Amino acid sequence: MSASRRLFGHRLFWPVLTLLALLALNAAFNPGFLQLRWRDGHLYGSLIDILNRAAPLVLVSLGMTMVIATRGIDISVGAVVAISAAIAALMVGGQLTVVDGVPTMNSRFPMPVALAAALGVAALCGLWNGVLVAGVGMQPIIATLILMVAGRGIAQLLTGGQIITVYYPPYFHLGNGYLLGLPFSVFVAGAVALALHGMLTRTALGLFVQAIGINPAAAHMAGVRQKRITVAAYVFCGLCAGLAGLLISSNVKSADGNNAGLLMELDAILAVTLGGTLLTGGRFSLAGTVLGALIIQTLTSTIYSIGVPPEMNLLVKAAVVFVVMLLQSAEFRAMVRQWAVRPAPGAVR
Repeated sequence: MSASRRLFGHRLFWPVLTLLALLALNAAFNPGFLQLRWRDGHLYGSLIDILNRAAPLVLVSLGMTMVIATRGIDISVGAVVAISAAIAALMVGGQLTVVDGVPTMNSRFPMPVALAAALGVAALCGLWNGVLVAGVGMQPIIATLILMVAGRGIAQLLTGGQIITVYYPPYFHLGNGYLLGLPFSVFVAGAVALALHGMLTRTALGLFVQAIGINPAAAHMAGVRQKRITVAAYVFCGLCAGLAGLLISSNVKSADGNNAGLLMELDAILAVTLGGTLLTGGRFSLAGTVLGALIIQTLTSTIYSIGVPPEMNLLVKAAVVFVVMLLQSAEFRAMVRQWAVRPAPGAVR
């Protein structure tokens, strides 16, 4: 196989090319798009904003990758994002007290307790989905649809249908803080991605996940603990969604049970598929998932920067995703090549 064919056939080629094309398009319409500025001890610029805003989607997409790799799907992640954000906002809150004549904002509960509670509930949501799928045998889309509907209602009940504002400055560091000049949220998403990559490549877990996705029955006969791994995948997905909820609520300094994480499950599924993970299970790519999330966020920024009317946003996003998925399809590329080399009518063969 030639080097060019290996390059075009690599699962990450088209995602990388798409991301570079979107960045180039942004730079063409906005000359300062690629510029980075150092101010107040950290970097500023459109690229930094994209990284910061993409971090929650990267987290949710990583969790979705594990679920899809085991032949499942989780459409409740948006609701789990809202639940996690609501619990953290309610427990952190922020109360103004005066200490020695100095106004000070205090958290209702210690912030580590609030964060642990939010992530714990998110993990329980994932456990609920996993038990319904692996234990009860319910179809993944139905099992997670239950929590998608009920979870959004739980978030609205927690917030009373209102936007809960957070006034505790240390909490803002999660989504708005910086470390070594870069957004702290980028380090959170990067740490989760690296930890997951290590678990899947340094242990047999990656092989087990692939085996379950390719043939669950054969994996079970081979001694793979299919149900435990499937439940663990859903728990991990719930944890990722909960962590994303913390980053989002910290970034906007509030929790909205009605809109937090709304339709985020669709963006996560798009990011996973754009990265080359098969929806039928088995083959997955963490690097592709990260690239897919960056593509989705960059595409959103591109749509706004080039002045596309708001009512056209979803149509443009769907069109771009459709084209990229066609380009990733080996069958489609083969069909195009066959059509391109088809001899003209009447030509002598």
